[in-house]
Amino acid sequence: MDYEKQQRPQYAKGPSYGETETYHSTSQESYNSPTPAPTPQGAFARFIDSFKPMDLEEEGYDPSELNLTQRTVIATSKHPLAQKLKARHLQMIAIGGSIGTGLFVGSGWALYAGGPGFLLLGYLIIGYCLLCVMYALGELSVQFPVSGSFNAFFSRFVDPSWGFTLGIMYACSWIVSYPSELIAASMTIGYWNKSINPALWVAIFYVFIASVNLFGVKGYGEVEFVLSIVKIIAVFGFIICGICVIAGAGDGGYIGGKYWHNPGAFNNGLKGLCTVFITSAFSFGGIELVALAAAESVNPRKALPKATKQVFWRIFLFYILTAIVIGSLVPYTNPDLLSGDGPTASPFVIALYEAGIKVAPSIMNGTILAAVVSVGNSSVYGSSRTLCSLAAQGLLPKIVAYVDKRGRPLVAIMISNAVGLLGFLVVNENQGEVFTWFYSVCSLSAFFTWGFICFTHIRWRSALNAQGRTLDEVAFVSPFGIVGSYSGMLILAFVIGGEIWTAIYPIGSDTPQIVTFFQYCLSLPLLLIIFAIHKTVCGWRSFMVSLEDIDLDTGRRDVDIQQLRFEIAEEKRLLQERSIFYRIYNFFC
Repeated sequence: MDYEKQQRPQYAKGPSYGETETYHSTSQESYNSPTPAPTPQGAFARFIDSFKPMDLEEEGYDPSELNLTQRTVIATSKHPLAQKLKARHLQMIAIGGSIGTGLFVGSGWALYAGGPGFLLLGYLIIGYCLLCVMYALGELSVQFPVSGSFNAFFSRFVDPSWGFTLGIMYACSWIVSYPSELIAASMTIGYWNKSINPALWVAIFYVFIASVNLFGVKGYGEVEFVLSIVKIIAVFGFIICGICVIAGAGDGGYIGGKYWHNPGAFNNGLKGLCTVFITSAFSFGGIELVALAAAESVNPRKALPKATKQVFWRIFLFYILTAIVIGSLVPYTNPDLLSGDGPTASPFVIALYEAGIKVAPSIMNGTILAAVVSVGNSSVYGSSRTLCSLAAQGLLPKIVAYVDKRGRPLVAIMISNAVGLLGFLVVNENQGEVFTWFYSVCSLSAFFTWGFICFTHIRWRSALNAQGRTLDEVAFVSPFGIVGSYSGMLILAFVIGGEIWTAIYPIGSDTPQIVTFFQYCLSLPLLLIIFAIHKTVCGWRSFMVSLEDIDLDTGRRDVDIQQLRFEIAEEKRLLQERSIFYRIYNFFC
């Protein structure tokens, strides 16, 4: 089938494949029609004017002739988020953007549950799985850098009901994370001074994060750039310091691998391994944010593949090496891993304190504080963009999709900030239990999101094949292909099964624990209920979009397919002329 001679679907109004008209482009130029030279304004007037809605060029679509999937594709491809993230922002978001309490504190619980052997094995397996997820997501996001990214992909390539369900769950996970990160920040400050009311610190960090997000995506990108550098330097410093301590530089003399022998490398058997899988997967939480930011980057085709490849180094350097070091420095029987309060339960802090490096724990605690603020900042960004995307698709009230002239989804940001006020529950003695139940609403959402990213990638490749298209028009091809997506889905299915098992039969219990199950797996029945309600309201027509009906062009920034093919072929030719060492470097960087 010669797809270049086919007609576009009626709702995709415009030229045939291969022509150069760029109405589908999501570049900033296409959002604004030519306007007269602006009248000079004062700074305050410009500030007020920036909150007015962004002017959109009307394309003449008739909504009555479009089904839900078609409206979703068009809405997300035209949604006017600002494109101000540069390559350096995306790379830092990819390398260190979501390194937070999951790594610095949560790894302590994983070490206790599984021992150093299972801790390392868990990070290796989950790291491979998420590398497959990110390569699949990178391929889709480079091809379609649309508003909402993977949430829009679920609606486009699978089914709008799954897009709505997983989008709601994903947004809720970030929204709930925001107040809990504010509380974690106040607890981290308490490591140095417990005399000050923690609500004061919650207020300070709340105002800071809310202000950053009002500066737009550029403000978010710059703050993440700086905080990521702080976290990266700290992790590298800990690894180097840890290696020196293992070799005998600390007060305890030479350590080597003695803790791998006594008390041992493994703990709690298969249940311990499943617990490590779950904890390590949560440590990687937010790894997909780099693709969410693709719609707001200046040149996603160049910047996003490089940022996606950085995930390999992040997994290897920050998780694998760290797992080896903390497993060698802290025995899983150390009581502080369980009895420690907040940052004091961090194996990073415990290791440096036990080594006699008295000032290092404070430095590490400062890094944990930077990580907590970073994740809180990402929580507002991730939740607001997802909510805005859902509203743009018509899946939430239209007002939530409001975007001002600076490209800020103001209403969605205000919703996130309103939920952030729950951080003031820090003064409540039962705030830990409250947030446990909040988290239960979205405890499995990250795993389902990653699994559906792999499934969506498989559907995208299948749609290409079904419509007679080939990979020579794909700007960035996942090195692992659909094999990686299938293997990623299998691993994630095992992780979900492991979480359900350990929630019913947690470590140390041989009888079913119903309360624990709902605390950790309430999101599973909620997900099915939300899907069923949305499917019922929209009509039980089908469970998946037909492969032949999937739109493979709306939302692409590169709409001249012949030119794109030529550029891809030329890039491959130039790469083949380089040395084998450069090709290996290009594969990973």
